[in-house]
Amino acid sequence: MRILFELARHHAPSTIFIDEIDALMGSRGDSGEHEGSRRMKTELLVQMDGLQTTAQQVFLLAATNLPWELDGALLRRLEKRVHVPFPTQAARTWMVAKLIPRERLDLSAGVSYEAVAAQTDGYSGADLTLVCKEAAMRPLRRLLTELDGMPDAVAAAAQPGPVTSDDLQAALQNTKPTVAAREKYAAWSEEFGSS
Repeated sequence: MRILFELARHHAPSTIFIDEIDALMGSRGDSGEHEGSRRMKTELLVQMDGLQTTAQQVFLLAATNLPWELDGALLRRLEKRVHVPFPTQAARTWMVAKLIPRERLDLSAGVSYEAVAAQTDGYSGADLTLVCKEAAMRPLRRLLTELDGMPDAVAAAAQPGPVTSDDLQAALQNTKPTVAAREKYAAWSEEFGSS
């Protein structure tokens, strides 16, 4: 941990990004916590204190899906705590349009990005990506089933069909939202978030 921060100061201005910081900085004091884990947490906190007293421009950015599990000492050292909400319907429409281009859709069947976005309230960006991947794979799976036993010359020229409304509905049935605690996020943001 110390070497990471020394390198960041050496190459300043720089940014240190720690994803899933809750895995490193969960609440201290658990009886089963390993001594090495406690020392690593302490070192991270010491290094963060050092960032405030140095002239080098080092920015620490951390992300978590479980902010309520973070250690209080870490929260005190994080100047800004920003809750990133679930995508709005407009954002979900834009995401689906980016992930499944219009030329890949069966427009004759009335498939629309807005309809998918309306059905995905409560889905995170990652959840929505999985829905789109699943929907896009269904025409390929149909093609592979059709190609089984075909001559190689015919199979080489075959192309997967468009993503249909049925593909999107099946993908929505198979991919449920992974985050169920919207109220818990809102309550945490209200108590600990920065404006």
